[in-house]
Amino acid sequence: MLLKFIKSNGAGKDHQEDSACSFTDSANLMVIIILSRGRCGLSRGITSYLVAIAVSDFLVIITAVILNRIGGIYFRESVLSTTRGCAASTVLVYATRDGSVWLTVAFTIDRFVAICCQRLKTKYCTEKTALSVIGLICTLSCVKNIPFYFTYQPLYILDGMPWFCDIKSSYYTSPAWQTYDWLDRIFTPFLPFLLILLLNVLTIRHIVAASRARRKLRGYQSQEDLEMANRKRSIVLLFAISLSFLLLWVTYVGHFLYVQITGEAYFTGLDFNDPQFILQETTNMLQLLSSCNNVFIYAVTQTKFREQLKNVLRFPFTIFIACINR
Repeated sequence: MLLKFIKSNGAGKDHQEDSACSFTDSANLMVIIILSRGRCGLSRGITSYLVAIAVSDFLVIITAVILNRIGGIYFRESVLSTTRGCAASTVLVYATRDGSVWLTVAFTIDRFVAICCQRLKTKYCTEKTALSVIGLICTLSCVKNIPFYFTYQPLYILDGMPWFCDIKSSYYTSPAWQTYDWLDRIFTPFLPFLLILLLNVLTIRHIVAASRARRKLRGYQSQEDLEMANRKRSIVLLFAISLSFLLLWVTYVGHFLYVQITGEAYFTGLDFNDPQFILQETTNMLQLLSSCNNVFIYAVTQTKFREQLKNVLRFPFTIFIACINR
């Protein structure tokens, strides 16, 4: 649970997080610019998904790190530190997180259909379908997380103004809230992970079977088969996606199960050396990292994307040299 329970003692720890956040934000912004130009040799449907994932990851950094963490540390007397402000920012954090995760699932489904379902490919793998799916996911992600706004109460009230957020005790005791909490974990990340894992396994199985058939048709020729080489890269890509998602979410899931089994609440104490605080912050960090590497896994492996990235990085130097020559 991302709590807006900020202490000045934690400011030093978040300084390194600020630098990482700035780098990741800039990287995602560059990915958005490159993909939006449509010069990476990808179809419009794939480009739409990748741009949507990049935008969602960008928003995760804005909401979860800049507004929720940095804003609470360096602007403690701003509207972000009021109970309404921090509750609203937490809803935005969850909404952008879910959007990032489910857009990755949607893209995985699109690639599964494109590779394994040739009859459905022409109807489903289109720009129109991609835009419809993206709009639906973004809408549902926002609606699903609105109830989180009502799980918080003021940490204290000063001159009639409620400040900071503390989780209501009813969140841990009410059957309705406990059901909602379980459903939230099921929809993110249990169900997405199972879907991604299942679809990747089926896709890899299809690619392996097709590769064997292709080798038989070619009569085991010694010359390099470009089609098989592309399929091998696809297998590596799919394994990377599954393994990355598993590793970065496993601590979050484990922490949630630990809280449910032991009955202990999420950390709200003052001891920043407490193992519970370290575990909780580690799960949050890995969860945010999971929302920042999807585009790199999908897009950076593309040769034309790397070429466009080099062009973008060279552009300032090209302009500078041109000015000097003039």
